[in-house]
Amino acid sequence: MIDLQAVLTAQRAAFIGELPVSIATRKDRLKRAAAMISDHAEAFCDALSEDFGHRSREQSMLTDIAASVAPIRHAIKSVDSWAQRSKRPVQFPLGLLGAKAWVEYQPKGVVGVIAPWNFPVNLVMAPLAGIFAAGNRAMVKTSEFTPRVAALFEEVAGTYFAADELAFVSGGPEVGKAFASLPFDHLIFTGATSVGKHILHAAADNLVPVTLELGGKSPVIVGKGADLKQATERVALGKMLNAGQICLAPDYMLVEAGDEAAVVDGLRSAATAMYPTLLSNPDYTSVVNDRHFQRLTDLIDDARAKGANVEVVNPGNEDFGASNARKMPLHIVTEVTDDMAVMQEEIFGPVLPVRRYAGIEDAIAQVNRRDRPLGLYYFGGDAGERRRVLDRTIAGGVTLDDVIFHISMEELPFGGVGPSGMGAYHGRDGFMTFSHAKAVYKQARFDVAKLAGLKPPYGKATMASVKRQMG
Repeated sequence: MIDLQAVLTAQRAAFIGELPVSIATRKDRLKRAAAMISDHAEAFCDALSEDFGHRSREQSMLTDIAASVAPIRHAIKSVDSWAQRSKRPVQFPLGLLGAKAWVEYQPKGVVGVIAPWNFPVNLVMAPLAGIFAAGNRAMVKTSEFTPRVAALFEEVAGTYFAADELAFVSGGPEVGKAFASLPFDHLIFTGATSVGKHILHAAADNLVPVTLELGGKSPVIVGKGADLKQATERVALGKMLNAGQICLAPDYMLVEAGDEAAVVDGLRSAATAMYPTLLSNPDYTSVVNDRHFQRLTDLIDDARAKGANVEVVNPGNEDFGASNARKMPLHIVTEVTDDMAVMQEEIFGPVLPVRRYAGIEDAIAQVNRRDRPLGLYYFGGDAGERRRVLDRTIAGGVTLDDVIFHISMEELPFGGVGPSGMGAYHGRDGFMTFSHAKAVYKQARFDVAKLAGLKPPYGKATMASVKRQMG
């Protein structure tokens, strides 16, 4: 196994030796990062498809190639303004005497990145946009479930970066455990909540600040005045993208009882229009591995056994049982109850429970009795109801009248809350996450301590200062 501590030590020494990290150097690293992906886009798409069994090339270009380059380009354009010092006011009367205060944004040092398998290029490169913009160096632990992508990163990175700028590490749980235990200056992990707990424990021993991008059950509320055709088409698109293997995928839908049949019809029609066949359809991605496929199958079987209705959207009447392609059609699950595993676990696949609610307060209550989700989606034309949902639910982020899209808005912070994560990145927020906001105070040339009564012997000036501060 690679000597992780040696890599970290070399990166930290190079970082310290380079300080201060110029904006030109940061932009250069960002440009090289973008080139690393752009120059090898086809190879990354091939590797992604190999790792998944099949993955749509166009989808990979959208979600892993373009979505990696775009935040880097945004950072290149924005880093000059992000990095400017922030002037802060000074309390009376120090400002009048010439004292000044400001915040400078310094790089933290070496940032560790633990990336997941579902978007194994984008969820390496999007954090790197903020990491490099802030002036840091980085070590990346890739997912063992996408070994070809991991190997390609290790193969090409050396052409663009010295190992003391950017290093890639691959391996299984033991490597991951050792990586998470390193004394980084910051650590960002994207993945399952269950694993995130272990990451946080490991980082705590070194008091490493951690950003956790986790997941959870992101709900869709179909409210008053919603365009059901549009809503179901957008939900189906978000649910079937990457075969539902998205941390922000709509996890379950909440609909008024009177809308349930129309919602199910809309989902069926939308899925059929986008994917008239699935097994040989190049646009539809496979479930990543046998273990995950079996987990999804078990969720469906458990729901059926406990009384749910499961509709398989299979417009081509294909024989999925005879295929080893791990292609899974959309499963719409109704009559869902809380004791079903499909309502207890993050689904992470093309399985969509549809639940009824009686009034918006009931829908809000159904959301609030679960862990706080990474995303929440509301469709509806009633401004008061929409405001009610925004005010009375807590989620990492919200998309109104669509799903997932808030993650692609580069100047919105992306992150979870509670079990769906902690901290945020993207755009300026990512720059701030990976920077140290250093307070700087410049004292006035006068004897401020004497004027303020801070010097013994204490007297009238001291009590005047106390009175002024207590207002």
